[in-house]
Amino acid sequence: MSSSPSSQFTGYAAAWTIVFVWSFWLIVSRVANDSGLTIYDLAAMRYGLASLVALPLCLYYKPWRGLRLFQIAVLSFILGPVYILCVFTGFHFAPAAHGGIFMNGVLPLISITFALLLFQAKPSLRQVMGAALILLSAIVLAWDGSVTSEPDAWVGDLLFVIGAMFFAIYVILSERWQLSAMQIIFCGTVVNAVLYLPIWALWLPSGLADAPMGPLLLQAVYQGFVPNLIGLLLIAHASRSIGTANTSSILAAVPGAAAYWGR
Repeated sequence: MSSSPSSQFTGYAAAWTIVFVWSFWLIVSRVANDSGLTIYDLAAMRYGLASLVALPLCLYYKPWRGLRLFQIAVLSFILGPVYILCVFTGFHFAPAAHGGIFMNGVLPLISITFALLLFQAKPSLRQVMGAALILLSAIVLAWDGSVTSEPDAWVGDLLFVIGAMFFAIYVILSERWQLSAMQIIFCGTVVNAVLYLPIWALWLPSGLADAPMGPLLLQAVYQGFVPNLIGLLLIAHASRSIGTANTSSILAAVPGAAAYWGR
């Protein structure tokens, strides 16, 4: 991990920028329930529209040359439809604030646990105490919001935690493997577009044809370009520059930001 002042500055800037990007994404994803679009449509936008930008770049830079087949398979799966469909399904059961709490609030603890189990990376006492404090705050927020939540909100919360596990592994691997921007775009966008779009077009339910133009454009822009291009690149840069633990800790601010902007 780089320790130069400029790298540290851009790493922290990237992490705090993603807090705002992610908080708006939580809200946009939650309101997608009222657009008539299915979760499969949202996933198709995520991979399909982003690949329109990513494919020409990947054909030029050929990022697969620096990756083993195992790495391509693992990274593509982690950033693939299983992960994102869990998250989108969660928004059908739980409010956007819970998405922030259970995806980002528990991310530091999950990241520390996975780093220890997968790479024997022992956390410092400060990291453990910080993660525990963030987790406690997330639990308090979740309990406080449970009074006005839907009866099945716990289903959404569980799906958000599963999503956090996927994302924690991505953050760890982006630091461990020192993944480049184009390698992330290639696996997270192009590979998944090739695998998922035919399945969506042939067999999965869609509300694309009947969706109102306004909500459709909102979801297309935000789902198609923000999380899979801007978001993943910012996260990767932050984790390489300031480390997994620091990045995950900053992302724990997403629940509060989402709750504020979603008022």
